[in-house]
Amino acid sequence: MTNILARLVEQQGQAPVNQPRDPKMGQDIALEGFQKFSPPKFLGELDPEVAERWLETMINIFAALNYAEERLVQFVIFQFEGPARAWWNVIRAKWEREETAWTWLNFVREFNKKYLPPIVQEKRKDDFIKFRQGTLSVSEYETQFAKLSKFAPELIVTEQRRVRRFVQGINVKIQEALAAEQINTFTEVFEKVQRIEIARAKVKAFHTKRRGAPAGGQEQLYGDLGRPTS
Repeated sequence: MTNILARLVEQQGQAPVNQPRDPKMGQDIALEGFQKFSPPKFLGELDPEVAERWLETMINIFAALNYAEERLVQFVIFQFEGPARAWWNVIRAKWEREETAWTWLNFVREFNKKYLPPIVQEKRKDDFIKFRQGTLSVSEYETQFAKLSKFAPELIVTEQRRVRRFVQGINVKIQEALAAEQINTFTEVFEKVQRIEIARAKVKAFHTKRRGAPAGGQEQLYGDLGRPTS
């Protein structure tokens, strides 16, 4: 999950509107803010799907809170119960012995090692390599792209490679419409692809309406679109 987690760490330097980052915020106040999101408990299930969904939920909560890294680790372990708590006690002892920094990335590496074994991560990587838009909307495609890409960070190590991989997976008709565009960032390509999708949907809707319009209504249809009427 290196890609999405790296973005989360970057977000910590950008305070959200009306929520300035305060490293000295009291522990009780910070914990109260965390608990308002009703974070789910984790019991240590070995089902990779359960573990992955739980971690993604925590990532989304922490992205909104903008807390310091050490506090993220402190709060996430509050949600451990049963086998998960026992596992964390072992990891905490190892960290103290090896003087490992309490960073979010270190925590996630330990979590993935335990609950998302290599065989699962390899399967997700293969899914990402083969992933195509198909019948998905651009928004749905981007969401799934982001979810799978974290299992293959080496394939999107630069912004250019991330953009190229994203474009390779979208439908051919959109790729053709995008060919003449100059694109520098992922945000830019996503916005342009969305605009192309909207434009294509409008054209499709127009032709559908035109085919269904009665013969005497063609003039009005063209007139609505700004074309001269007879």
